[in-house]
Amino acid sequence: MEYEIEEKSAPGRSKVEVLGATYEKGKPKGEELGKWRQKLRDREEKLKYLQTGERYWYGQDWYGSEKRRNPA
Repeated sequence: MEYEIEEKSAPGRSKVEVLGATYEKGKPKGEELGKWRQKLRDREEKLKYLQTGERYWYGQDWYGSEKRRNPA
């Protein structure tokens, strides 16, 4: 894969080289796309998956990146 390098100006310096996009263009293909429920074996795994995802947003003891560490 050939990388795309761009030159941009940076504060305090004249020009710097920045690595461009490193992904392959296109859309994912396949029948299994978006079927997360079928990938998990049983009810317990599904619940654990959902609880872990919601802990990020609703947990009291763990901080998501958008939450404040000290409440206002």
